[in-house]
Amino acid sequence: MRYLRLFIILCTLTSVLFIASLLVGPANVGVFDSLAALWSDDTNPLQLVMYEIRLPRAILAVMAGVSLGLSGAALQGYLRNPLAEPGLIGVSSSAALGAVIALQTGIAAQFALGLPLAALSGAVVAVVLILFLAGPRGGSLTLILAGIAISALAGALTSLVLNLSPNPFAVSEIVFWMMGSLTDRSMIHVTLALPFMILGWVMLAGLGRSMDALTLGEDAAESMGIHLTRVRWQLIIGVAASVGAMTAVAGAIGFVGLVVPHILRRFVGSRPSHLLWASAIGGAATVLAADIAVRLILPDRDLKLGVVMAIIGAPLFLHLIYQNRRDVV
Repeated sequence: MRYLRLFIILCTLTSVLFIASLLVGPANVGVFDSLAALWSDDTNPLQLVMYEIRLPRAILAVMAGVSLGLSGAALQGYLRNPLAEPGLIGVSSSAALGAVIALQTGIAAQFALGLPLAALSGAVVAVVLILFLAGPRGGSLTLILAGIAISALAGALTSLVLNLSPNPFAVSEIVFWMMGSLTDRSMIHVTLALPFMILGWVMLAGLGRSMDALTLGEDAAESMGIHLTRVRWQLIIGVAASVGAMTAVAGAIGFVGLVVPHILRRFVGSRPSHLLWASAIGGAATVLAADIAVRLILPDRDLKLGVVMAIIGAPLFLHLIYQNRRDVV
């Protein structure tokens, strides 16, 4: 009953925020007129605004939140570490490196999907390297070390590209893209990222039983019939597909996969399987709320979503750490 109540609350909150995301914007249009434009067959400026700007932005906010929240909960459950987050295995950094290379070389300017496809390619390279370095029988520590190494290398190469770039306009574009944003996204970005994200969501959602067994330790999980090698591969590919696709279309957005599972853990008890779906819905609500705040705080400036999430997420996470330390003492 407690889980059903939490599910209803999170779904209701996400639905309200989704509708609010459709209604918030610089255009001074009434609520009913905006919603009616979504169902209208007439081609008019308001319908174009709703279909081409607001609806893709709201959908991508949900997709990004689900990917980050679900990936963070899965990594925390597998590693049995509440400080684990999607960027730990280096997929986000590698996807960002692919996008940076596309921007610097001009590939992104050649055709509309050049940047997200390059970012997805970077995520695929990261997965291959992780699977190669960690090996088929590598433990969780090996996975963490491989992810840290790949993330550090991708970050260093990104800095190198920025350092050697002769074009200040390209550098500016790269820096702003890396801050993370859902501005100027279209349904093309939705259709490009959604298949990869769905693949990742399905793979991660299927880890619930394994996550529950791993709370007893890897040896106990294996004695219960959990194939740890298969779980590891499923986790890596699932996180890479969902987070890599998210980074490809929205840039770098942090703290969602770290803070959301941390907040919701107390409401689901000690069941990582329940934390998976709770973090997915909670992540969607968090990104929707942050994206609405971006448009309300400085409507005349292009405030970046990743910046807002960092400003909100970092103090909140520090508060959670302090609260946990006080409870232990």
